[in-house]
Amino acid sequence: MSYERIKASDSKVVGSKQVTKAVEKGQAVAVVLARNAEDRVVAPLARLCENKSVEVVWVEDMVALGKACGIEVPTAAAAILAE
Repeated sequence: MSYERIKASDSKVVGSKQVTKAVEKGQAVAVVLARNAEDRVVAPLARLCENKSVEVVWVEDMVALGKACGIEVPTAAAAILAE
């Protein structure tokens, strides 16, 4: 999965807090994390996804991830939700 998959998804959440909630509730199918985000933000999310058996995909850039999600600001995390 890359930027294209998150861009094509109609059911997604953006931002570390919203992604965390979606993973905890079992709604997330896959989580996309930006490598250039602060480790204090993405490391706990990566661990949570591992514990919940949610697919994690790393992309290179927060700015590109934000644009793929349809927002004008960089984002560290996004999740595709079960439909």
